[in-house]
Amino acid sequence: MLLNILAVGDVVGEGGQDILRRRLWELRQQEEIHFAVVNGENASGVGITPKQALGILDAGADVITLGNHTWNRLQITNLMDKERRVLRPANYPGRVPGRGWGVFQGPEGIRVGVLNLLGRVNLNANLDSPFQTADRILNQMRDCQVVLADFHAEATSEKGAMAWHLDGRVHALWGTHTHVPTADLQIMPKGSGFVSDLGMTGPIRSVLGIKPELSLNLFLGGLPRRYEEGEGPCKLNACRFTIDTEKKRCVSVRRTDLSEG
Repeated sequence: MLLNILAVGDVVGEGGQDILRRRLWELRQQEEIHFAVVNGENASGVGITPKQALGILDAGADVITLGNHTWNRLQITNLMDKERRVLRPANYPGRVPGRGWGVFQGPEGIRVGVLNLLGRVNLNANLDSPFQTADRILNQMRDCQVVLADFHAEATSEKGAMAWHLDGRVHALWGTHTHVPTADLQIMPKGSGFVSDLGMTGPIRSVLGIKPELSLNLFLGGLPRRYEEGEGPCKLNACRFTIDTEKKRCVSVRRTDLSEG
């Protein structure tokens, strides 16, 4: 079977939620998507609330992944313990709420494993190693026909290294966090589909989804101010990975972006 996976870049603010709500099902039908993973860690700007998470699931996401802003809205912790479709990075150290990976049912009973990891380079050095965490968890996902990974990381070098490390052990690996879509879509030598960053789902006329003047304020030496999401038309950045479940490899990776600007 050829299984089409949609990976959607970081949802930013109300604008990102709105375009996702209006356009995700349309995109799923247009691209014949069987399973969709959406990164929602910026749904409230920084973090995600239970209401926002449930809204993203209702909009057409099969699984929500998070990142470095997971704990900025602590009310999400109660939902994490109840809703297995909301994942936080698996390599947070110690005992934290929720889960960092899960196994879900795809079409025709296909078992789809999803792993969420968080990078350490220029982001959070106090995390457990995402590489060693991936090794440990993948040993528990051997009965999955398809394995997907969202690596929420700052450095493209760390993301690229992870792609080589997991090549042939996951069917698709994509990067999130930088909010800038990259052009390095590829199929690795052992069959894993990879892209360094999906981009974001949110306001086009912005700096990474934020009002430009607020980012400029910091770069020009101003006092820190609370970030607010940008205004105006939005985009939805995503990639489609096609997995051949019989050959156990990715056979196609391509962008499926939408823009209303």
